Amino acid sequence: MITLKVNGETKELDVPDDMPLLWAIRDVANLTGTKFGCGMAQCGACTVHMNGQPIRSCVTPVRQAQGKEITTIEAIGSDEVGQRVQQAWLDLGVAQCGYCQSGQIMTATALLKQDPNPSDEQITNAMSGNLCRCGTYTRIRQAIHKAAGHEEEQS
Repeated sequence: MITLKVNGETKELDVPDDMPLLWAIRDVANLTGTKFGCGMAQCGACTVHMNGQPIRSCVTPVRQAQGKEITTIEAIGSDEVGQRVQQAWLDLGVAQCGYCQSGQIMTATALLKQDPNPSDEQITNAMSGNLCRCGTYTRIRQAIHKAAGHEEEQS
């Protein structure tokens, strides 16, 4: 039995301790907003926060999450920065297919919590591990700037 604190709630999950956190979240806790992409921590679709830091849940054993605060896309809107990021995503119509967007939003929120006024270079570096097959990178950057309080993309 693994005890996790996910989105502020304690969950007792009957899973092996080496199960990837992604599958514990999706299949056992029924929080399906976090997506499976590559299974190798290369695409970012599975990004969640562990103690406020973005991690790839597809390669993180659930045992590493015990005793830590896990936040998924389902709860990011309860955070002020997460709300701003989600609203900027909506305002700018960032998503096309939407599959990668939960991971993108989780990474962008972590970036803005670490640096509330990132440069284009900092955004590129922070977001480089999140792939978007639809190619919405320009709108993602614009949305991050908007969530930071800038209406226009910085140069």
